[in-house]
Amino acid sequence: MSVQTKTRGNAFTRAFAVMSAAISVSAAVENHRRPTSRDLNTLGIDPKAFDRLI
Repeated sequence: MSVQTKTRGNAFTRAFAVMSAAISVSAAVENHRRPTSRDLNTLGIDPKAFDRLI
């Protein structure tokens, strides 16, 4: 496997993880639940800062 192929796979994997986290966080907020810290971190949101917003 070439380096270029690995980079494409990693970029695709990262994009999928970000979309998945965004969907999970939006669903949690919509249902008045706290999103998981893992999903917030994936989106670059500090979980403690998020707690202050809600």
